[in-house]
Amino acid sequence: MTRFEVTVLGSNSAIPTANRFPTSQLLNVNESYYLIDCGEGTQIQLRRNKLKFQRIETIFISHLHGDHYFGLIGLLTTMHLLKREKPLTIVAPEKLKDIIAIQLEAGGTQIGYDINFIPIIFENGYIIFEDEKISVSILKLKHRIDCAGFIFKEVEKQRGIKKDAIADFQLSIEEIQSLKGNKPIKRNGIDLFEELLEEQTPIRSYAYATDTKPVESIIPLISEVDLLYHESTFLKTETKRARATFHSTTHQAANIAKMANVKKLMLGHYSTRYTELEPLLLEAKEIFENTILAVEGKTVKI
Repeated sequence: MTRFEVTVLGSNSAIPTANRFPTSQLLNVNESYYLIDCGEGTQIQLRRNKLKFQRIETIFISHLHGDHYFGLIGLLTTMHLLKREKPLTIVAPEKLKDIIAIQLEAGGTQIGYDINFIPIIFENGYIIFEDEKISVSILKLKHRIDCAGFIFKEVEKQRGIKKDAIADFQLSIEEIQSLKGNKPIKRNGIDLFEELLEEQTPIRSYAYATDTKPVESIIPLISEVDLLYHESTFLKTETKRARATFHSTTHQAANIAKMANVKKLMLGHYSTRYTELEPLLLEAKEIFENTILAVEGKTVKI
């Protein structure tokens, strides 16, 4: 099975600490790299984890609070200094396009590659990006400013013909082409299709729900995803603080995971007040047992 894995680059909320950086993750889909948010220190974390900058093909920025994009301009200029030539796609709130332009202009910098900018449509289920490997749709989150989550799903792969089928059934070129076009062939008046094709590889999925109050409208969209990342800035004792700042507690994140029947939950976006993360994990497990912590350098295979 091909790679479909998430590496945590930053797990903290607004302020970095000595051992936790602001939010950033890297999704690796069969050696195509997709960067999800780009908080301060993302370049350092890419280096530490031996993840090559130039393999990043698309960057997704959830919203325009600095802990989710302040590392971006540095990364873009580093790519330029490393002689990047292939285009880069950025999926982000529309205002970020002007912010990037102003920063580059102020420094008299002209980068040597094209940026394809895709403005986010803040609409649940809207497909914002597709390539030959993944399809990405929007989760409309509830934060102090417009904020998007993302659902990353593998593109369904074409099923191959079973190794022995061509010889056993003496398939003609026309019949092989028909099967590749998802059309059955007839033998003695009977349609043959499933008998000749390999089993469908399960479609893997990853849902990323950063800065948000718990919002139940996303539940149908994230139902049964393989991995859900849901922010859990606070312990349950800080429910009032979470509500005031448009964030979630451990229990609230776990309840969303439970209602959506996801396979695994990953917590993150921790408040700087917590030097130890184990209490957050234990609280979430009270409601949703299959929970893990987002920790810098951790790679979660899906």
